[in-house]
Amino acid sequence: MGKILTRPVLREKIDELRREGKRIAFTNGCFDILHVGHVRYLKEARKTADVLVLALNSDSSVRALKGETRPLVTESERAEVLAALECVDFITIFPELTPLELICYLKPDVLVKGGDWSEDQVVGRKEVKEWGGYVEIIPEVAGKSTTGIVEKIITAYDNEVGQESRTTK
Repeated sequence: MGKILTRPVLREKIDELRREGKRIAFTNGCFDILHVGHVRYLKEARKTADVLVLALNSDSSVRALKGETRPLVTESERAEVLAALECVDFITIFPELTPLELICYLKPDVLVKGGDWSEDQVVGRKEVKEWGGYVEIIPEVAGKSTTGIVEKIITAYDNEVGQESRTTK
């Protein structure tokens, strides 16, 4: 069995791990262009429990959240890259705009979000606390974001194209 699972298979696996006494952490996101901020975040998220489940936004939900030009990397490719990380135990792709339905279905012990979120903004916090879990906010890595990478590429490309056009005149 690989790391990328459907909801029902993931729930069976989580139920089995719980019977073994394992604690389950849950995080979610788009993870479009994996960067060092993502990797550091996921390593810290994994430390909060025995198992880390990553819910990955589908291509359609990324488009709805970030605009028509996103994602830059398809959901299957993003899932494959994330599955290669040792700190990520399981991945499931979700099409909804928020992970609330999935959180309620899986009932994680720990709900993990990055430092760009305050606890009162975290979807599912109330539900997780109701069944005895808690929310963990991991400090963000300053200056590391997919948007920042995209802007840097655009600037570099624009500068390169601008220099080429000036030298060919």
